[in-house]
Order: sequence, then structure tokens, then C-alpha cells
Amino acid sequence: MTSKESVALAISLEGVHKRYGDKHALAGLDLEVARGTVHAVLGPNGAGKTTAVRIMSTLLRPDEGVVRVAGHDVRTDAAAVRSRIGLLGQHAALDEELDGRQNLEMFGRLYHLGGRRAGVRADELLERFGLSDTGRKPVKKYSGGMRRRLDLAASLITDPEVLFLDEPTTGLDPRGRAEVWSAVRSLVGGGTTVLLTTQYLEEADQLADRIALIDAGRVAREGTADELKAMVGADRIVVVLRDPARLAEAAALLPNPSVDPDTSTLGFPVEDRMAGLALTLRALEGAGIEAEDLAVRRPTLDEVFLHLTGRSDREGVAA
Repeated sequence: MTSKESVALAISLEGVHKRYGDKHALAGLDLEVARGTVHAVLGPNGAGKTTAVRIMSTLLRPDEGVVRVAGHDVRTDAAAVRSRIGLLGQHAALDEELDGRQNLEMFGRLYHLGGRRAGVRADELLERFGLSDTGRKPVKKYSGGMRRRLDLAASLITDPEVLFLDEPTTGLDPRGRAEVWSAVRSLVGGGTTVLLTTQYLEEADQLADRIALIDAGRVAREGTADELKAMVGADRIVVVLRDPARLAEAAALLPNPSVDPDTSTLGFPVEDRMAGLALTLRALEGAGIEAEDLAVRRPTLDEVFLHLTGRSDREGVAA
């Protein structure tokens, strides 16, 4: 790697191994994350996602390989790495009895900001994450989305260059997940580099510039969300007919459709979604066949994992 390339990278892993007895949690992991981007890491349970994050955040030492974060080696310059990163783990690290502001002040003091600076930073972060009105409310009364936003705010006490988000929206409802996504977009807009581990392809699709699919401790595939989905197969047009009796007639009008009589549904692959939708509408309208529903279906997370790793994301053990 040239010096110019290393400057452009916020994170670099080369040949990283981590073993627990005879189990290889990481088996030669290579990964590069450009500065000022969101890089998502997807993978089945047990793939090594959380182990990788723990190594990058200096919580674990690699057995082999080189790991550099924010320009510093995690083995030889761990203190410098810690001063430049934030970490949001899978479980909130908040005191339920304290209010939001007190939690942030506590984290500020733990980072040696001093009482006055910790209070100022707490107010800044409450305002930034839309929590000013609830800053004096005990955390035990917060909604799931509010807790996660406060936890995210706590990880930014030191205004880190690199932020690690380890499955940040697991267990949140759609509203809470959207709140976290909005906060992450705001961070990246301000120049923060984010490494996101997740099991949700939708989350990676919404947030990530690039996605690495990890399996068995190494990168199996890498690319944009669309590139990964394309590896699984083409998009499909799915049609649900209003009149099941016309299913065979409709099937004869469409290119090589699959037919499900139980749900009155037809589906066929397309390379151009808009052209496929237009073709379907013209064919059905021309024959006077009414559709109950018409949609473009993209590959699901399970389909991506099954195709690229040979198993479902629901299999395996904790990463």
C-alpha cells in the first residue's frame, strides 16, 4: 500500500487472524475503508463481524496481521487509536436511573474532559440528536429509538474520526431504526467515517457506500448493495391477479413467468425494472386483465446469504 493510499483510508486490515482454541473467528481478513464513508459489514451469525470490530477498536489483539485505524497500528499505538474512535456496541451502555444529560456528562468525565467541558459537550450532543427536551428525563423512560440515539451521542463525546456501529438497530421498531439512520447520515455529512456491522441488507442499502460480506472469518464478496444483489440474480416483476381464473391467460402474455396458483401470483426476472413494469401493464391492460398488486421484488437478505455463503444468516452462533 502506498503512503497516498494509506492517507485516504480510515481503516485497513491485512491478513488478520483471530483464533479461539481450534476455532478461527477471523481467517485472513482483508478490509479497506475510505475516509468519510459508511462501510457496512454483513454476514451470518458467527461470521466474525463483532470479532473484527473488537480488534479494530483495540478491545482484542489479533493473532496475526496488520490493523490500522485512523493512521495508527492497533498493536503498537493502541492509545492513539482509542483517542480517535467511538464505539456503539450491540447493547446500550447507559445508566437507567440517570437522565440523558447526566449520562453524557458521566461519559465526558470518563474521557477526562473535566466537569465544565463535559457539561457543554453533553448539551451540544443532546441538541444535535434532538434530545434537548428529554435531557432531564430518566433514561428508563426513554423509547428504544431515544435510548439508541443517546447511546450514539455518548459514543461521540470525543468527536471521533472513526465510529464503529455494531448492529446498532437490532431490536428497534421501524421508527427507532429510521431515527438512528438519520443520525448516522448526519455524522457522515460532517466527515466522520463509519464502519457498520449489520444483518439487515436494508440498513446497509440505506446507509453504506460499500458493503463487505464476511463469511468464515474472511471477505467473501464486496461491492455496493446493488452489486451484491446482482450476484444473487435479477430483479423480478411480481403480479397478483384480481381474478385467479385468468392466471393461465396472463402467464401466456409474460416472458417465462413462474406461476403460483395458491396466491394468484406470477413472477418473472427483468434486467430493466421500469421496462418490465411497462411491459406488464401494457400486456395486462391490452387483455383486460386486472391486477390486484404489481411490484418489483429485489433479492432478500436471506437470498444474498444463501447464494454467496451457502447458508442462511439465521444459522450459526454469535459472531
